[in-house]
Amino acid sequence: MRRPELMLNISVPQLAAQAAAMPADGVGLMRAEFLALHAGRHPRRILAEGGADAYVQLFRDGIQAVAAAFHPRPVTYRTSDLKSNEYRGLAGGEEFEPQEANPMIGARGVYRYITHPDEFALELAALRQVRAEGFDNVRVMLPFVRTLGELTEVKALIASSGLLDDGIELWAMAEVPSIALLAQDVAAECDGLSIGSNDLVALVLGVDRDSPDLNARYRSNDPAVLEALRRIIEGAHAEQRPVSICGDHPSSERELVQALLQMGIDCISVVPQAFAQTSALLDELTLKGARS
Repeated sequence: MRRPELMLNISVPQLAAQAAAMPADGVGLMRAEFLALHAGRHPRRILAEGGADAYVQLFRDGIQAVAAAFHPRPVTYRTSDLKSNEYRGLAGGEEFEPQEANPMIGARGVYRYITHPDEFALELAALRQVRAEGFDNVRVMLPFVRTLGELTEVKALIASSGLLDDGIELWAMAEVPSIALLAQDVAAECDGLSIGSNDLVALVLGVDRDSPDLNARYRSNDPAVLEALRRIIEGAHAEQRPVSICGDHPSSERELVQALLQMGIDCISVVPQAFAQTSALLDELTLKGARS
């Protein structure tokens, strides 16, 4: 049993230097949401008011802070995945966002990039600037991909920005059951897949992930969830693509980590607070696997 890489989930760029002191293999998930919320205004309000340059600089500085702290270790930057209710909470948000009954499965992820490419272009511009500064350890990851077709559309937007010609790695999140069903085809269009266990568990089992009562009953060790995980890992490996998992579940669920190791997961990414515990668990399980 091979020990997977162990990376970190980073939400606040200012904490990157402290996290980088840990013996982690890199950043498996840098969330963009802190930066988007810190801007305080809806991106469309910012564009209308001529604030695009400052917005790009905010993102550039945040990404660069993490990239510099971890260089040359890889930093996987996940583009913004705010939901419509979160965007509505920003200044000007009510003018531009619908009031969705269920934002968790609404206008989010790559759907937003396709429907609002001018907003997405701001993040791509920030990434281009970071890469131009020599931080070639940054790779980009797309959240909440629903279909192979929309992945192709978004990939074209990234290509038009020049980032693919620059050699940036393109990763996609596998957190919707449709991606588990077509994992090999999706993996063929990118450089790696990262499993978002929070959404995957909720969507495979039809559970509201914000409901504590339901989450206590429906867990990641359900056979249907394990089958989805197996399909994602095997499909990606069939295309010689690595697979990471960056949701919350591996931080606290020993049985899930053991199952992932048996499936051949390449990387597990956890919050810094769970790093030491997860590292010890990986050592224990891989040693036990070597002896058996």
